[in-house]
Amino acid sequence: MRTFTAYIEWDPETKLYVGIIPGIVGAHTQGATLDELNTNLKEVLSLCMEENSELVDNLPQFVGLQQIEIDV
Repeated sequence: MRTFTAYIEWDPETKLYVGIIPGIVGAHTQGATLDELNTNLKEVLSLCMEENSELVDNLPQFVGLQQIEIDV
């Protein structure tokens, strides 16, 4: 059993939650609810791991998030 960290955003244009798992190519999906997004992320992550078994030995390690402030 492994735990992964997903980055989740709300897309106001599509009215969907969008989730990605950083460092895992192809591990991104969307859902109308957070529960649906969670289910979809589990499915896509499983598929990514099946297709690229080398990922198991080379998984990225979540370190944290930073907020960057700039003038716009």
